[in-house]
Amino acid sequence: MSTTATRVIVTDGRSSRRHLFRTERPEYRDRPGQRQRARRETLAGYAFLLPWFIGFFGLTLIPMTYSLYLSFTRYDVFSAPKWIGFDNYVRLFTNDPNFIQSAQITLVYVFVGTPITLAAALAVAMLLNYRDKGAAFFRSAFYAPSLIGGSVSVAIVWRAMFSTDGPVDQGLSIFGVNLGGWIGEPSLILPMMILLAVWQFGSTMVIFLAGLKQVPKELYEAAEMDGAGPWGRFRAVTIPMLSPVIFFNLLLGLIGAFQVFGSAYIISNGSGGPAGMTNFITLYLYKTGFADGRMGYAAAIAWVLLVVVAIIAFVLFRTQRNWVHYSGDNR
Repeated sequence: MSTTATRVIVTDGRSSRRHLFRTERPEYRDRPGQRQRARRETLAGYAFLLPWFIGFFGLTLIPMTYSLYLSFTRYDVFSAPKWIGFDNYVRLFTNDPNFIQSAQITLVYVFVGTPITLAAALAVAMLLNYRDKGAAFFRSAFYAPSLIGGSVSVAIVWRAMFSTDGPVDQGLSIFGVNLGGWIGEPSLILPMMILLAVWQFGSTMVIFLAGLKQVPKELYEAAEMDGAGPWGRFRAVTIPMLSPVIFFNLLLGLIGAFQVFGSAYIISNGSGGPAGMTNFITLYLYKTGFADGRMGYAAAIAWVLLVVVAIIAFVLFRTQRNWVHYSGDNR
């Protein structure tokens, strides 16, 4: 119900006090049916949100909660889960060399492949930013691999290219380099997987290019007048102005790298070989749960992966204030 305020000053000779009295004005009272109309609009809003709530609870929250419960059980799908407490987690870190190896391989893939991908994407974006003629064609050409990235067909083609009689080895043999195939060589298979991830930097490059378009040219001109060379302008202007974009791409890149699965499965035929060098955590999780039937143990692996990704994301968000500079930020 609408009200109006009347201010009255009361003076007692030594001081004055202001008292605020609120009185109702009939002309501002709720119209008939206004509350019913607002209630109907609220119910309509919740009705539109109902599919999202069903998807969130039915496909995300409830399955995650159940998988957390399964991670503390011994469960093989064919029998009821049996509560075993933290045994799955203790075994992961103390009595499972395959998990330790898969964790090490995944961390190398993430923390080596992601920076290389970001550096390659930024380098190509800077080249395209200074080129007007044919820029649209080159943007499309570099972005195309991202459209088909992660697909089965790309992994099959990549496997054929780096096999013993593939074009990569055949081309290197012209220069006297005989590697004998990347697919079956434990020391080469992981670099090949990183190279595949770097090749798919198109979406990251487009985001970098959009960020570069927002950097004022006056800053480069001012830095050049102060005597800064190309590297000085890059370090003093480009990196600080692009730091929010770098943070965004870094966060998404790290999370995406931890989820690598399809290419490793196809290239290794689901075995994680050779010598377990493509047995990433996601592939090991899949084999444990669906090939071996140890769903409780696989759920524990999944939650360990989730916690690791959450910790990395938390550290990035906590440290961004030290190196990420937002426009208009006065911190």
